[in-house]
Amino acid sequence: MADATTAAAPTKTGSAKRRGKLALLLALGFLAVAAAGASVWWWTLPAAPKPLAVKAPMPPNYLALDPPFVVNFEGEQTVRFLQITVQLMSRNPQTIELLKSNDPVVRDQLLLLFGSQKYSQLATREGKESLRRQALESVRSVINSAGGHPESVEAVYFTSFVMQ
Repeated sequence: MADATTAAAPTKTGSAKRRGKLALLLALGFLAVAAAGASVWWWTLPAAPKPLAVKAPMPPNYLALDPPFVVNFEGEQTVRFLQITVQLMSRNPQTIELLKSNDPVVRDQLLLLFGSQKYSQLATREGKESLRRQALESVRSVINSAGGHPESVEAVYFTSFVMQ
């Protein structure tokens, strides 16, 4: 019997060693497959979107419309005078050149606009803001008819505004 016990013992130990090796091989195989899958997943991810290169805006260019505009308009049964100094702003140098070459047309449109105003409207801040918006639309229409980009004229500024 002693022989039978000793003969069975090496078989049990050999079988346990085989199971341990098998478990180790299965674990290593699982890790290898998992690493391969993770590697494929990582390299096939879509690249993070690169931030768009934002151009720094060009510095503003101002064009003074000299001499100042002087118009007369009606105001409560008396003749009143309006003197406005205007500057135009654009970041596009070509638009500034187009404005310079069309200065007579721009001045004509603005003179007609300023002369058609009522004193009571211009006495308020809202009236002056409305006039500025209308002046911007008028200048943009001149640029558009001259073949330029009207949206490149960004602003009209009244640097002096005197009513008498």
